[in-house]
Amino acid sequence: MDLDITLNRRLQVIAEQVEKNTKFVDVGTDHAHLPIYLIKKDIIKYAIACDINSGPLEKAKENIKKYDVYDKISLRLGDGLEKVEPYECNTISISGMGGQNISQILNDAKWTNKNEYKLILQPMTMIYHLRKWLYENGYNIKKECICKENKRIYVVLIVNGGGHARKLNIYDCCISEPLLKAQGAKEYLTNLLEKEKFILESIKNGINKENNKLYIQHKIVENIKNSLEEI
Repeated sequence: MDLDITLNRRLQVIAEQVEKNTKFVDVGTDHAHLPIYLIKKDIIKYAIACDINSGPLEKAKENIKKYDVYDKISLRLGDGLEKVEPYECNTISISGMGGQNISQILNDAKWTNKNEYKLILQPMTMIYHLRKWLYENGYNIKKECICKENKRIYVVLIVNGGGHARKLNIYDCCISEPLLKAQGAKEYLTNLLEKEKFILESIKNGINKENNKLYIQHKIVENIKNSLEEI
């Protein structure tokens, strides 16, 4: 039975960044919807689908059988890229987890820091920290995509390695040049500004105000405001 598969908007945006016939790995694959979609749409021929939990992989196994792609997807149970060899891929998607987790996965797989690997990263939280880590470890943010699903806005980063490491303050990582060029940047930054202003007021009104924390939050709000004026 040749069934079609659809993706939610977040995964659809990730799928749009995958080039035809690449060697693809999906980290945090959950139920393997993304690699199944890419294969059914004839964008890729084969994929590796990784997850740290056995439960989602069991569901992924059922979906692979359902969509008749059992010979085209290799399921790997493990943390991040630990069960993937560098020669097995050139495009890696890591999505649906926090920015710190994504940073740790890449730190544990230092072979990804080469220009030959395309990384598609979708952090659910702590995107500033992820950008900071990428810059400090010589990764290049080539592009950022913004997508809205229900009431939540997600950012997808397109990254490769082989760059020069540079130190940046966390408040300079709340935005990036690729983000400002993304479609939907104004709406995203407007919403982000309101959230960061709320955090700033919470710090100001806190019982134990930390001067350094207050300064950083001021800078974040200021940088977002300035970026909005540039768009």
